[in-house]
Amino acid sequence: MPFDLSGQTAIVTGGATGIGEAISKRLADAGATIAVADLNKEGAAQVAASLPNNSFGVEVDVSSSSSVKAAVDAVLAKTGRVHILVNNAGVAGKAAPIQEQTDEDFERVIQINVNGVFFCCRAVIPHMLQHKYGRIVNIASIAGKEGNPNMIAYSGSKSAVIGMTKSLGKEVATQGICVNAVAPAVVRTKILEQLTDAQISYMTEKIPMRRTGEPWEIAAVVHFLSSPDCSFVTAQCYDASGGRATY
Repeated sequence: MPFDLSGQTAIVTGGATGIGEAISKRLADAGATIAVADLNKEGAAQVAASLPNNSFGVEVDVSSSSSVKAAVDAVLAKTGRVHILVNNAGVAGKAAPIQEQTDEDFERVIQINVNGVFFCCRAVIPHMLQHKYGRIVNIASIAGKEGNPNMIAYSGSKSAVIGMTKSLGKEVATQGICVNAVAPAVVRTKILEQLTDAQISYMTEKIPMRRTGEPWEIAAVVHFLSSPDCSFVTAQCYDASGGRATY
């Protein structure tokens, strides 16, 4: 299979549903053992049980640095290596004008979408540096490039993910570690349940293909970026947007 991942271990956060589940399946089909990492312990275990290569579930709260460290330590204790980290866990947050957003609304999105990426990257980087190899893929969003109205926390958080990707990718560029991001447009997952129909229509109408993306389509891009074949690509953000992009 192209982009073979046999013998590798991948941590996929938010792996129990949606895009994370599709990524877990794609990487497992390519030969990887998947640590399906999710706040939903039962959901993570259920997805892992459907995957080959002795994949397993791991409970993690990405907004907690101690929880992230414990989860990564558990994966290392079980498999001995972490070759791939996919930072997929995230929330859309409240869709409303800024004056209707509370401190708690904003902080929750930042804690999960931004702090979560930082905590997870920080937890695996020393191990990857030790082995002079690693692949990190951060799931950003077209909203991080364009900015969606009434989604200030989400748009800002995904801009931060893109910036952190470029920074870390350059930081470890000579160490055999590639760090990239994928920026989907609207994808048909349960996260859309957090948004209004008007918000979903606004985003879909901006897509030249005139449809939402499918989770497997995002997973296909992540697969390449997670593979050894991705050896001269780092600090980049790949759009998976049906043509919607501003830069």
